[in-house]
Amino acid sequence: MSEELAEVDFQRFWRRLQQLGLNAYESRSYLVLLGHPKFKALELAARSHVPRQKIYEVLDSLVEKGFAQVVQEKTKLFSAVEPSLAIPGYLGRKRQVLEQELADNGRSGVSLIDDLKNLYSEGQGGRGTLDFLRIVTEPSQTGAEYRRMLSEVKEEYVEFSRPPYAVDPLDEKLVRQARAGGVNCRLLLEAASLDESHRNRLNDYVAAGIEVRMAESLPMKLALFDCQHGMIALLDPVITRPSWTAVVFHHEGMGEAMKGLFEDHWRRGKAL
Repeated sequence: MSEELAEVDFQRFWRRLQQLGLNAYESRSYLVLLGHPKFKALELAARSHVPRQKIYEVLDSLVEKGFAQVVQEKTKLFSAVEPSLAIPGYLGRKRQVLEQELADNGRSGVSLIDDLKNLYSEGQGGRGTLDFLRIVTEPSQTGAEYRRMLSEVKEEYVEFSRPPYAVDPLDEKLVRQARAGGVNCRLLLEAASLDESHRNRLNDYVAAGIEVRMAESLPMKLALFDCQHGMIALLDPVITRPSWTAVVFHHEGMGEAMKGLFEDHWRRGKAL
């Protein structure tokens, strides 16, 4: 391998280690350690072009992260930990830290919701002219709105279902719970969008008392609850990647109009 190619590989590996989470000095030092059995700290500083005053900090960090180990002889020496051990171990510890942070943030978020809901209610004291309509573009928020309304439905839930799904109704336990609670549930799905896994679950839905029909095509995504509130989602006609914008509504007139649209397509749908 030529020196030029070796330098190209070195730069490539150096950048990839930084993407993994090591800093520039740590990445360079680890790569130098990999090519030699062991180094004194100041020898490594010279080979890896790390400032002498920084090399002990860098080595301590590499040892802590599991990429280097101390070989104690007459003087302290450092060697690399094998990549097949160092990288999975580092990623596993990093994953544990992130999971703990997410769990802590989740608990804090639940508490914060209750604290901020009162503030939000006070701020919404004066109703605006379009309070009954709200645009939601973030899929996770769309899913949260869907689950909230589905958990509160009393009498009837109907839906036009087509991908891409923020929440797949065939995977949603709340649909079964609503039906078990006496809610009339009807799903109209685009036949072409169903894969074998979805089709296998349809019979279970029908057995649970959920009515299901197939349609050749549907004009939009629609979920309607008790003919008063729900959401519609329209495909963005500008961008090439499928993306939906949802409109959440709480309006009897709009609910009645959406119910009429649903019934029209339901009559033309084909039963399983």
